[in-house]
Amino acid sequence: MDNNGYDGSHHSYECLIAAGAWRQLKLPSGKAFDLLNAFSRQQRDWLFGHFGYELRTETEQLERKLPDPIGFPDLHFFVPEHLLLVGNDQVLISSHSTDPRQLFQQVLSMPATAREPRVPAQLMPRLTKMEYLERVNAIKAHIHRGDCYEVNFCQEFYAGDVKLDAAAVFQELCEVSPNPFAVYYKTDDRYLLCASPERYLRIQDGVIWSQPIKGTAPRDSQDPVHDQQLARSLQESVKERSENVMVVDLVRNDLSRICKEGTVTVEELFGVYSYPQVHQMISTVKGELSEGQNWVDAVRATFPMGSMTGAPKKKVMEIIEHYETTGRGIFSGAVGYVDPRGNADFNVVIRSLMYNSLNGYLSYQVGSGITWYADPEKEYEECLLKAAAIKKVLAH
Repeated sequence: MDNNGYDGSHHSYECLIAAGAWRQLKLPSGKAFDLLNAFSRQQRDWLFGHFGYELRTETEQLERKLPDPIGFPDLHFFVPEHLLLVGNDQVLISSHSTDPRQLFQQVLSMPATAREPRVPAQLMPRLTKMEYLERVNAIKAHIHRGDCYEVNFCQEFYAGDVKLDAAAVFQELCEVSPNPFAVYYKTDDRYLLCASPERYLRIQDGVIWSQPIKGTAPRDSQDPVHDQQLARSLQESVKERSENVMVVDLVRNDLSRICKEGTVTVEELFGVYSYPQVHQMISTVKGELSEGQNWVDAVRATFPMGSMTGAPKKKVMEIIEHYETTGRGIFSGAVGYVDPRGNADFNVVIRSLMYNSLNGYLSYQVGSGITWYADPEKEYEECLLKAAAIKKVLAH
């Protein structure tokens, strides 16, 4: 997981590589957080893994109805057999089963593999454009009735019987769309190829940060002046600011559950950051964990993240379950790591391909925040914009 942040003081490594599961925990939603807490206390080691979106059935007592053809476990964490930490012009290596020097020589001697030619994958939308527009209008009707303020509504694109060289596709995805919280993640026969720009939670020495993204604008690589105008328009957009501030309020409320009173503050509001495909509006919320609270408690109190749900959280997740067609699974969940001292960093799983190599099912999901100001046509175009890098990689 590439761990570059928006502020240099928030990261220590450029890249972390964890291979093999020395010890592991795979659980369905139910008592997953309690068992993870116990597992973490027993190991006191590096842990890597993920939280799937369906843990919402545990944190918010909601029903699960939609199918999930990819099939990642709801929760999976493992102590890596081998660990490589890359940063500050050095590589740190540890292993539970191999002499680190021998492991380093094995890595250096690995031959470079040529990329195999592959058949372009054609992913089909689960919803037609008309069905998408109708559902956005139905969600806006909920907002008009006062059921909610904002809903993150997602749609799926999928293909079956796909043969995929997952590592090669991930490498291409990072070349087309390098992002600070990218991750290549495999468990059993499930693959996540993630080019995420968003941090969910970072915990360092008792201080916690969350950096929700709400607000997207296209880039113009051909015209720098126009590109700056696009960024400025995003910065000044009433609609995008309203989305962003709603999520910031939700994050502040979530963090207040596990932070010392009076410590939850907004470090940055409406910051605009530029990536190869898009400009993004990012805010940073910070707090100090209360005594006795750890990284598992922090996730339990804030999951699923507000940027991928909406407000109020429980109600909008009921609406999401009604209008979406496919279970999110690991999408809009989080992947990350925890060090032996309990410091942690997790991304938001967006801009991602999910692949089940057993059945050849390949999928990506994209969404946007629906508010009263939302124009359904523009929301549809925003979804396509967010998927542009993935479509480009799959097209050749």
